[in-house]
Amino acid sequence: MGITQLRGVIPPMIVPFDANGDIDEGALRDFTSFLLGTVDGLFILGTYGCGPLLSLEERKRVAEIIVKEVGGRVPVIVHVGSISTRDAVELAKHAEEIGADAVSAVPPFYYHHAEEDVLFYFKRIVDAVNVPVYVYNNPKTVGYAVSVGLLKRLADIGVHGVKDSSFDLMVLSDFKRKVEKEGFDVVLGTEALFVPASSLGIKAFIPGLGNAFPELCKELYDVVMSGAPKDKVIEVHNRVMAVRDLMRLANTTTVGAYTMVNLRGIKMYPREPFRPASEEVREKIKEGLRRLGLL
Repeated sequence: MGITQLRGVIPPMIVPFDANGDIDEGALRDFTSFLLGTVDGLFILGTYGCGPLLSLEERKRVAEIIVKEVGGRVPVIVHVGSISTRDAVELAKHAEEIGADAVSAVPPFYYHHAEEDVLFYFKRIVDAVNVPVYVYNNPKTVGYAVSVGLLKRLADIGVHGVKDSSFDLMVLSDFKRKVEKEGFDVVLGTEALFVPASSLGIKAFIPGLGNAFPELCKELYDVVMSGAPKDKVIEVHNRVMAVRDLMRLANTTTVGAYTMVNLRGIKMYPREPFRPASEEVREKIKEGLRRLGLL
């Protein structure tokens, strides 16, 4: 499946673990099937997907299971970002070998790197594979913000697009407006800003909430892209944000996503150091979802 521009709802898929913290392969297949009924693609092994918490072999195994389960029905973008260039390249090659449609990577993290080092890291990935490569800009988590200047240089060496999780419309607008390479794909990394982002020409978003409620994210996408009346768009947006507020009751939105998926009947655990939400938080989320008519 050749990717030119991503479109639609592409959840950053969480990974099911068992109570011992091992990958629950059966639950992973079931969860993939659950999402495939609604979504337009899958972004795997990123922040929500706990990629940095998995070994290389575990990351490969998760990618293999998901790509096989998807069977070409929607694009699968595998996050391969790593503290190590060598590991990122190895993961990118593996993703291409198993049939993934694209790869993505955060800049190398933990150590402080000069822009030239980051550029060379991405060049190694781009040169290693023939599938599209997306930069994943997540400055709050990674501790490194991709600048417009760097993104232009990355586009020049063959990077296909960017997933922007800066939560900053000015940054998103500059990426869309100032990176002039034809076909460069700018994708939003949250459900929270899709309404204003769509006016900038954004046609795809990667919603953490899409793990538990892909149909709600799809409804948001459809009302926005169909040109529905403003009141309807605001109504659906506010509903999405109300559910997102519930997800944020957990220590992190990642744990919130696991909690909501469990409440929908798909049992899974996060991997430590993430821990399941407390019973008190779980009940608050459950009651909130009931009030919204979602349980």
